[in-house]
Amino acid sequence: MDLKDRHALITGGSQGLGKGIAAEFLRQGASIIICARDEKALSATRVELQKLAAPGQKILARTCDVSSAEETESLVAYALKELGSVQVLVNNAGIYGPMGPTETVDWKEWTRSIEINLYGVLLPARALIPHFKKAGSGKIIFLSGGGATNPLPNISSYAAAKAAVVRLMETLAEELKPYHVDVNAIAPGALNTRFLEQVLAGGKESVGEAFYARALKQKESGGVPLEKGAQLCAYLASARSDGITGKLISAQWDPWEKLHEHKDELAGSDIYTLRRIVPEDRGRRFNDQ
Repeated sequence: MDLKDRHALITGGSQGLGKGIAAEFLRQGASIIICARDEKALSATRVELQKLAAPGQKILARTCDVSSAEETESLVAYALKELGSVQVLVNNAGIYGPMGPTETVDWKEWTRSIEINLYGVLLPARALIPHFKKAGSGKIIFLSGGGATNPLPNISSYAAAKAAVVRLMETLAEELKPYHVDVNAIAPGALNTRFLEQVLAGGKESVGEAFYARALKQKESGGVPLEKGAQLCAYLASARSDGITGKLISAQWDPWEKLHEHKDELAGSDIYTLRRIVPEDRGRRFNDQ
């Protein structure tokens, strides 16, 4: 059990991938605290997860809007009080936000999506960083999405926030290296969660014909299993991944199970990072004058 004796805070843990991550962490020996905004769903998930707990493992649940600094600070204080310490933060909470041409969607909904998807990962990290620094170690895991590496027409707030999340991850990774706090992001792949149902409910009028067609195909194929993303999160939360930091890793496509074997090479490269592509990267030169 790679996570034995580790304590993890998992945001958005009442359903979907967050719930899957919580279950995987329990199976690997961790004690956890999950949070979400829906108290009823959170309570039901806690009861369900309790069945996976071994003697001595704690499962805590607390409602929290992670876009609220006050609520997030209260959540972290509660976690530290009840668990004694926290070694891992998984920033999973997120929403798709409004769908449709950017100039037509409701502005309040657009900004609300930014608050949850971007502020909602920064605030838990800010609240826990002093604890990690004092401990001289820690793990912070951000959930990225397709919007981080590709345009998402008609889902612009989500795309913009997810790209910002990855750059935030890379920045915090540099800030926290002296304290041995590893900060990474994962791309879990195309999951058949409530996000997919929202796309299908919105229809091609909201997200465009191409994206809607891909969503239909994903629904039929079953999508990427939740377990892949959950297992990658567990790997990044474990001691095996110590020293791997500042990376965006795909649960579906990258050979993450053996990344620790390439730790030194990764540390000195831009592999698994966002970067600007210049003409020379594509075998061209625009400055021959």
